Amino acid sequence: MKTLDIIRLHNAVFYAYHGVMSDEQSLGGKFEVDVDLHCDLSGAKTSDSLHQTVNYEKVYGVMKEAVVGKKYLLIEALAQSIASGILNGFPGVQKVTVRVRKPGAAVHGVIDHVEVEIESTRHAGT
Repeated sequence: MKTLDIIRLHNAVFYAYHGVMSDEQSLGGKFEVDVDLHCDLSGAKTSDSLHQTVNYEKVYGVMKEAVVGKKYLLIEALAQSIASGILNGFPGVQKVTVRVRKPGAAVHGVIDHVEVEIESTRHAGT
């Protein structure tokens, strides 16, 4: 099996309305997202052509739409929505790792953030 290369987008920050608590859904808050795109970049490395790689500006658009386009109770569901959108929109991505952070999450204590990390892999034939 060929080793895949990785394109990373780190710490994309969005303001959105996700959470279980009514205040989270009405007042909103900041969400931070990282994605790791596992793909074969051999064509791009030799051709220097955007058509041979994954356009990360378009990936950012998928991330943004997932975060601000719909309310989720759980950041787990939000992370899966981002992963599905990337795998559906970018055939060159074989696997995606998504991390969603919620700074200052309501946990009745002092923490920096809560983070969920999920990994989704393209199935053969898709």
